[in-house]
Amino acid sequence: MTGKRNYEMTDQEFEKGLAELMAEDTPGKSKEKKKGNKNLFGFWKSWSRKRKVLAGVVVVAAALFVVFKMKGGGGDGAIMVSTAPLARGDIEEVLSISGPVSGTDSAEVVSRLHAEIEEILVKEGDKVKAGQVLARLDSEDVQKEVEIAQNSYNLAVAERNEAQIQAEAGYGKALQDEQAAKRDYDRKAMLFAGGDVSQMELEAARDTLAEASRQVATFTLRNGEPVASESYDLRVRNAEFELEKKKKQLEEVEVTSPIDGTVVRVNSRVGRFADIVDDDRPLFAIDNLEKLEMKINVSEYSIGKVKVGQKAEISADILGGETEEGVITSISPTGEEKGGGSTERVIPTTIQIQNSDTSLIAGITARAQIVLNESKNTWVVPMGALIEKEGGVCLATVENNVVKMIPVKTGVESDVEVEVMGEGLTEGIFYIPSPMAFLEDGMTVVTAPMP
Repeated sequence: MTGKRNYEMTDQEFEKGLAELMAEDTPGKSKEKKKGNKNLFGFWKSWSRKRKVLAGVVVVAAALFVVFKMKGGGGDGAIMVSTAPLARGDIEEVLSISGPVSGTDSAEVVSRLHAEIEEILVKEGDKVKAGQVLARLDSEDVQKEVEIAQNSYNLAVAERNEAQIQAEAGYGKALQDEQAAKRDYDRKAMLFAGGDVSQMELEAARDTLAEASRQVATFTLRNGEPVASESYDLRVRNAEFELEKKKKQLEEVEVTSPIDGTVVRVNSRVGRFADIVDDDRPLFAIDNLEKLEMKINVSEYSIGKVKVGQKAEISADILGGETEEGVITSISPTGEEKGGGSTERVIPTTIQIQNSDTSLIAGITARAQIVLNESKNTWVVPMGALIEKEGGVCLATVENNVVKMIPVKTGVESDVEVEVMGEGLTEGIFYIPSPMAFLEDGMTVVTAPMP
């Protein structure tokens, strides 16, 4: 038949083809022999998902080939293959990640006061408002500290006021003394010119004036007015700061909630000191459970396909088979270590649950499925249907019992299927879902439909 070639493959040729396939690496990369031996499990772990699929295809092909040889099947030595009609469908690439469910806003309430808890006003599960009192502490010691701080502040103010009075009085007297010394010096200077006073008397008057002027200069002026030394102001400010701190502590004897939410943990009890909690836990943990969110860690290899605003399908055992809709609301600008000795980095990502009346609860683990890519009404084939040839990736089709290799490009991939694109792909043509690596364009085969 014109344009067709008949092949009768020997066992040696098949084994050679099988060995060559198993030795192939990722297309476009060089092959290197690695030192040392690996067991079968080690090789299997190191292979990509596509290589595993292809390896499975090879094993199936080998088994079919053996059966075929044992039965002497196929007319004129042709290979028997199973075929399926090419059809359009929808395909999605989905990222599935687990993570904890939590409230969209949370707060850990602690106390810095070494004061005994006198009363706890809430229990776990209670809904609270921002500013609501959760517990009251013994205020006796703090009240005394406030009084001491108040007395220190009052004393500092009184000392500054007294120093101000003294400064004003001293400055006035210093000015008077300076003016009197100036008048005396001027008078003696005139008398000295007439020979009525000695040089010694004139110098004494000049020294007295200089001393009076020095005394005036010792006073601090502000806007031309004398003020007390700055050290008095510093004492007042320090005392005022201490008083404000003690008053703040007095307010903290009432432990309040910083946010609206639900009390999810109470980690102390009446009679214990507020600043001493087992395992450094907070006194209270408050979560806003009106809106829930999931915290997930996306691999650095997938984060490029994840965007804020993408939808996610949330599932969990507590939902009993139902799902909830989520939306990605934030992606961290930095990655972090995955842990477990892995060099892979992960990026913290937040998914907000859209249903405020959900059966999900904070603290459980849920699974999010994020559609990274999708294609509608496109050609879809099993991942194992693709075959690598020198010219690239091909789809092995069969027409009139003759193999025809159609070059294709791949698009969206699911776990088991892949989108294919290329000239010659039409509705109803038959392709080989599990092609053997030794198949070539123009080879005669015996076809059998997929079971």
